[in-house]
Amino acid sequence: MPHMVTYYALAAALIGLLIGALYAQRRTVRLSDRAWDDILDRIQRIDRMGLATVAVDYLNPPQHQTAIQPRDLWKLVGAYDGLRRMRANADLMLVLAAHAADWNFEEATIVGERMRRDALRLRRAVWKIEVGFLPLTMLRQFYIGTPFQIQEAAAAYYLMRQRLLALYAATHAGRYPALAAVL
Repeated sequence: MPHMVTYYALAAALIGLLIGALYAQRRTVRLSDRAWDDILDRIQRIDRMGLATVAVDYLNPPQHQTAIQPRDLWKLVGAYDGLRRMRANADLMLVLAAHAADWNFEEATIVGERMRRDALRLRRAVWKIEVGFLPLTMLRQFYIGTPFQIQEAAAAYYLMRQRLLALYAATHAGRYPALAAVL
C-alpha cells in the first residue's frame, strides 16, 4: 500500500503539468489570434531608462562594477511590479515577432528563436526572485542572489526589445514607429 502513494503523487504531478501545458497553449493561441494593434494596446509601460541602465551595466560592465547597489537595481526595474510587467510584455513581444514572419519569414524565425531564449532567461530570473523572497519576506532582507537575477531579467528584456525593434526596422518600417513608441 505505501508504494501506491508514490504512484498517486506521480499521477497528480503529471496531471498538474498537463493542465499547465494546456493553459499555456490556450493562452498562446489567444494571443496569436489577436490583431497587431490589439497586441500593442496590451503592452504595459516600463521605465525604459531604469531598465536600460541596469541592462547595459550588466551587458557592458563598467570599470567599477558595484556602482549600482542592490536596492537601486530593485528601484530601477520598478520593483516586483516592473518584473511582472516585463514578464507579461515578453509574451506579447514574442507574438509581435511571430507577426513579422508574414513579411520576412527567415529573419523573423531566427530573431524569434533568439527572443524565445531571452524570454526563458527572463522567466527563470523572475521565478528565482519570487522563490527567493518566500522565506525572507518576514526578515525584510534581500535574497543574496536577487541582484544578479534582477540584472539577468533586465538584460533579457532589454535584448528582446532591441531584437524586436531591429526586426521591425528591417522588415516593416511602416509599423516600426508605433512599435518603438510603445516599447
